Amino acid sequence: MKVVTDVRELPSGCAFVPTMGALHAGHASLLSIAQQKNKNVVLSIFINPLQFENAQDLAKYPRTPEADLALAASHGATHVWLPSQAEIYPANHRVLSAGPISHLYEGKSRPGHFDGVVTVVRRFFDLLKPSVAIFGEKDFQQLKLVEEIAGDVEIIRAPIIRESDGLAMSSRNIRLTAEGRAAATVISRALASSKTEAELRAALSLEPLFTLDYADFIDEESFAPASPQTAHVRAIVAGWINEVRLIDNMQMVQSS
Repeated sequence: MKVVTDVRELPSGCAFVPTMGALHAGHASLLSIAQQKNKNVVLSIFINPLQFENAQDLAKYPRTPEADLALAASHGATHVWLPSQAEIYPANHRVLSAGPISHLYEGKSRPGHFDGVVTVVRRFFDLLKPSVAIFGEKDFQQLKLVEEIAGDVEIIRAPIIRESDGLAMSSRNIRLTAEGRAAATVISRALASSKTEAELRAALSLEPLFTLDYADFIDEESFAPASPQTAHVRAIVAGWINEVRLIDNMQMVQSS
C-alpha cells in the first residue's frame, strides 16, 4: 500500500473510498466492494471542515491515523490519499449548493452541512478522476445528494454495517459513554420493530438518554413524506446521546 499526499501520484480510473478517518468495519466493507470493481483502490482520509456547522464538533471528531493506515492496508487499499487543505481548497475555490433536498432533515438541523459534502466530493472527483466511488447507506441523504453531483463517476451504494447488537457503525460511536453506547441500540430496535411513524417515535421515546431530532418515513427518491402510494419507503432517524449525534435508516414495508 502506498501513502501519498499529492493526487498526481494516484491512479486515475480507480475505485475510490472517501473517508474522514476513524476507520471501522463499515469502511472495511466499502474497501471490499471497491476491490471487486478495480485493481486500484484509493482510500482518502480528509476531515472536511466545510461539512461541520459546529466548530466544537470538528474539534472533537475522532482522529486515529495509525489505526486507519493499518485497517486500510489489511483490507485491500492499494493507495491511501492524505490530501492537504491547500490541495482540496485552493484560494479561489467555491462552495457548491447541494440543492433542495439538502435543506431537509439532516440539512435542516445542520445548515450548510451538505453544501460542504458535495463541494468536497466534487473536488475529490475532479482531482482524482475515479471510475467508481463507494458510499455507505448509513448516511442516506448524503448518498442521494452525492449521486446527483457524481457526473461520470459511478456511485456504488453499500449496505449499513451494524454491530452485533444492531447499532449502526459510526466513527462517532467511540465518543459514547458505556451507558450511552447501550442506550444507542434503541435506534436500530425501533427501526426493526416499527411499521408506522407513530410506532417508531413511540419506541424511541422509551429511551430517556435519547433526544430525538426526527423520525420519519420518506420517499427514498424525493425525500417527501411517504404516502400509501410510495413505492420505496425508508425510515430515517436522528438524535443525540451524550451530545453525540447519531443517525440511522432502514427500508420499510408500510402497513396496508
